[in-house]
Amino acid sequence: MFLDILILSHLRGGPIHGYELKRKVADTIAVALNNNTLYPALRRFEAAGAVTKVAEQQTGRPPRHVYEITDVGRELLHDMVAELPAELAGEEAEFLTRLGMFDELTPDERAAVLAARDQALARRLEHLGGQAARARNSRNNRDWGGLVTAELIARTERERTWLDELRRRSS
Repeated sequence: MFLDILILSHLRGGPIHGYELKRKVADTIAVALNNNTLYPALRRFEAAGAVTKVAEQQTGRPPRHVYEITDVGRELLHDMVAELPAELAGEEAEFLTRLGMFDELTPDERAAVLAARDQALARRLEHLGGQAARARNSRNNRDWGGLVTAELIARTERERTWLDELRRRSS
């Protein structure tokens, strides 16, 4: 879903052809974006009325398609950014994509996204606590798994502290 958000957010800059859109989204995530990801998303958006597509004629070449976001697409983008479903809240890319667009959300919408992420992190800590207990009961002297679990717990706790700071900033 975060890729859908990125695609629509790049379309807000004005009409753009598919290859350039692909490059911009790929630059944002620092990973090559596959045509099998981009173009099906654009077709879905076009079918939903969120995007229009116009074929631009080129001399001696096939026409290239230029995409533009519609008002429906802007509304859809806002709704996707404002909502962080529980099943996606544990995914870092999903959360950070929305966080990067917090300027476009109301304080209540930002609070809801932060709460969803915090709940996902609380569930992660609960799971990691069980992992840590199993690691303590292990007979392995080196306990590499325990070291990994301890680091993951520390990272998750740091992020929850950071979320508290984000809550203060966004209200």
